[in-house]
Amino acid sequence: MSDLLNYILNNEEAFRRNRLPSLYSDFATQKRTNPDGYAVNVAAWESALNHAAKRGYTSSRGVRVRSSSIISREGPAGRKKTDHLLIRTDESLLRDLEIPEWGRPVALGSVIDEAMRKRTMVPLPVYKTTPGSLRKTEWRLVDPAALSPWNVMSWGARQLKGLVIGDSDSSPKLQTQELVLVDNLQEAGDLIIKKATGGNSSRLDLIYSKESFTEEFATALNDTTELSDSDFDVLLLYLSRDCGSIAYDGKTIKFKSQDDAAHITQQDATIASIKTLLSTISKQVTGLESKLAELTQSAKLALINKNRVSALSAVRSKKLIEHNLAQRLSTLAQLEEVYSKIEAAAGQVELVQVMEASTGVLRGLHTQIGGTERVEDVVEELREEMMKVDEVGSIMNEAGPVIDEGEIDEELQALEKSEEDAKEEKEAEETRKKLAQLDSIGAGEKKTDVDSILAESIGKLSDMSVEDRPLPAK
Repeated sequence: MSDLLNYILNNEEAFRRNRLPSLYSDFATQKRTNPDGYAVNVAAWESALNHAAKRGYTSSRGVRVRSSSIISREGPAGRKKTDHLLIRTDESLLRDLEIPEWGRPVALGSVIDEAMRKRTMVPLPVYKTTPGSLRKTEWRLVDPAALSPWNVMSWGARQLKGLVIGDSDSSPKLQTQELVLVDNLQEAGDLIIKKATGGNSSRLDLIYSKESFTEEFATALNDTTELSDSDFDVLLLYLSRDCGSIAYDGKTIKFKSQDDAAHITQQDATIASIKTLLSTISKQVTGLESKLAELTQSAKLALINKNRVSALSAVRSKKLIEHNLAQRLSTLAQLEEVYSKIEAAAGQVELVQVMEASTGVLRGLHTQIGGTERVEDVVEELREEMMKVDEVGSIMNEAGPVIDEGEIDEELQALEKSEEDAKEEKEAEETRKKLAQLDSIGAGEKKTDVDSILAESIGKLSDMSVEDRPLPAK
C-alpha cells in the first residue's frame, strides 16, 4: 500500500470501508440519476487529494522504487521536498490509489474535470499564462474573456471528449497533466503573508532573496516536509500577481507596506544579498565548528590507539579548519557590523520620514489656523464680544426695579431675630420638661422613704409592748 493511500484511508472520514465500493466505482453515471451522491463522492475525492498534497503525499517527482515509495530531494534540515501546491494526474497517481479489493478509482477523471470546472484545480500552464484564472466563473451577457486560453482549452477538451468517448455518462479517462491546487495555494499564501508581516517587522525584515525566502517558508504548510521548487514558483506568482502582496523580480522579494515603493530597488537587492550571505557564512561556521570537534575527537582516539600518523593527520586538518574558521568568523563579524549599520540607517530613514510627515501635518494645521496674527485677531475679537456681553448685562440690570438696600438689611435682621426667639423658646420648653421630670422622680423617692420609716417605727413599738407585758402567775 502506498503512502498516499495509507494516509487517505487512515485520515479521511469519507473513506470508511463501507464507502469504498461507491468511491471506487464509476459514479459518474449518478450525475443525472443521483446528483447528491455524485456530489458527495466528488467532494470526498477532492478533499482527500488536497489534504494529502498538503502533507506531501501526492508528489510523483523523483525516482520511484517498488511502485509505491518515492525518493525525493531533501532540504537542508533533512526534510523531503515534495509538491504541496501541485498534483500530477497520471498513471502513477492511479497506481498509488489502487486497492487490491476494489482496484483503481474509475471515476477519478470525473473528479478532476469537476474540480477544473469549479476552478479549485487549475492546469499549471493555464495558471502561469492567464491572470485571473483563479476567479470563479460568472454569468454575463458578454464575456470579454470568451477567447481566453482557459475557455479555449475547456471547449477543446469537451469537443474531444464528445468525439472520442461519445455522449456516454461514464467517466472520462484521466489526462496526464499538472494541476494547481487552489485551496492549498491560497492557504500557503495567507500563512506566509501573516508570518512575514505580523509582529514588529522592520523594513529590512520584509526583504528576502529567493534563497532565503525558500528557506524561511519551506515548511509553511507542513513541518515534516518542505515545499518543492515548483511550489515556490507558483507561490511567488500568486503572491506577486494575484495577491499583490510582494514585489518580485526573479531574485529579490519584498513584502509591500504602505510606506515602501511597490518595486524592487537596488538597495533592496543589496540588503537581500547581505542577508543571504550572512545566512550562508553562519551555516559554514556551524559546519566548520562541527568538523573541528570531530577532528579533535579523532586525534584523541588515534593517540589512545597509539596511531601517531592518524593523530598527526587529524591535527594538521584541524589546524587548516581552525584557520578557515577564523577567516569565516572575521568575515561574519564584518558583515554583521555592516548589516547593523544598514539597519540603523533604515531606522533613521523611517524616523526622518515620520518627522517629515509630522512637519507636514503641523504645517497644514498652522495653515488652517492662519498664523499668529490671525490668532491675535481672533482673541481680540473674542475679548470685544465678551465685553459686549458684560455691557448688555449691565444695561439689563439697570432696567430692573430699584431696591432699597436698607430695607433688605432690616428685613434680614427681623428674620434672624425671629429665628433666635423661636430657638430660645424651644430651649426653654425643653428645660421645663426636664425639670418636671426631675420633680416627679424626687417626690416618688421621698414617699418611699417615709413609708419605710413608718414601717420600721411600728415594728419597734410592737416589740416594746411585748417586752413590757407582765408574766402570768404560776
